[in-house]
Amino acid sequence: MSGTASAAQQRTYGLGELKRARYAVATVFCVHGAVTGSFATRVPWIQDHAGVGAGQLGLALAFPAIGASVAMPLAGSVSHRFGARTALRGLLALWTLALVLPSLAPNLLTLCVALFVYGATAGMSDVAMNALGVEIETRLDKSIMSGLHGMWSAGALLGSAGGTLAAHVGADARLHHLLAAAVLTVAGFAACRWVLDLRPAEDEEAPPRFTLPPKSALLIGAVGFCAVFAEGASLDWSAVYLRDVLGTSAGLAAACTTAFTLTMAIARIAGDAVVDRFGAVRTVRISGVGATVGALLVVAAPNAAVAMAGFGLLGLGIAVVVPLAFAAAGRSGPNPSQAIAGVATITYTSGLVAPSAIGTIADATSLVVSFGVVTVLACGLVVFAGVLRGADRTPSGAAGLLSPEGAADPAPRP
Repeated sequence: MSGTASAAQQRTYGLGELKRARYAVATVFCVHGAVTGSFATRVPWIQDHAGVGAGQLGLALAFPAIGASVAMPLAGSVSHRFGARTALRGLLALWTLALVLPSLAPNLLTLCVALFVYGATAGMSDVAMNALGVEIETRLDKSIMSGLHGMWSAGALLGSAGGTLAAHVGADARLHHLLAAAVLTVAGFAACRWVLDLRPAEDEEAPPRFTLPPKSALLIGAVGFCAVFAEGASLDWSAVYLRDVLGTSAGLAAACTTAFTLTMAIARIAGDAVVDRFGAVRTVRISGVGATVGALLVVAAPNAAVAMAGFGLLGLGIAVVVPLAFAAAGRSGPNPSQAIAGVATITYTSGLVAPSAIGTIADATSLVVSFGVVTVLACGLVVFAGVLRGADRTPSGAAGLLSPEGAADPAPRP
């Protein structure tokens, strides 16, 4: 990063400040995930309220990813203009408040608009919080990104639990989401008080508002694509696979999806220690082998127990890949937020196309063949793990989205 600053401005954050910032960003990730969990559990209510059929609902549910893809490149310019702390506080508040919009939609058109805004605010806040996470990880010289994404998964589980309870008692989703949005907005606003107040140097040029992902983000994003495709396929189709292919009960099939989600959350929370021990590339290669074996078990499973073990192993194998992809993107060039936005766009796209792609392949062939495709993508994690080498921290460097208090970061850039 260019620019000079006075000696007073060139201070670095102390260990205590960095630890507080880490916990604050972890809370932000949890809040972000809780919004997603709160929304997902009330989709049936929203469908009934808007009066849309299954096909129309499928169309509407594409709009969050579209909104995120359009808006994510804006996150860098927002952080540059307002500073990382203020930008994250504002973007996170917009995201938590956007939770209310889908339940208010009375028809398909308004539902699509509401979900576009919902996705746009989700994507921008996602980029801002990941960029801050990468910066804190580099300054601490300790892996934290996997744990942060584990906190997102934990938040999603908490939001889902609240939504399940609300649905069980027959609560109106408009009231449920209004209360959830109020609580999560306050929690997010409070947490943002302790994140790093990073600002650009005075002579630093603002990033472009809209730009294509940099080349450095494309290969990294491709690895993330493989992991998110496997995740989306497993989350949306694991229960169907057990029911239709292996003839299990609906309860056992649903338990498989829940177990897969829990496995991913636990693996992400524990993943930082593994990354610190073995490094990003070796971790992803080993994880990719595990994911491939898990997918093969699913394809070849003679019974539900083997298939559930396969889905669990698949979840363990892909859990740390996306956090490491964001970390690698944040250190891949002079414009970290742009690279993170590029990787996020690719992974969001993967999450959008995976469920429909699995269904399309299954209609043409079978669900077993669909998960054969997942197996091939899992192999891709082993083959292309090397592109995540940038996720390994350098003791003398910093990811450097912005510098503290408007100063140039005194540490050299990788």
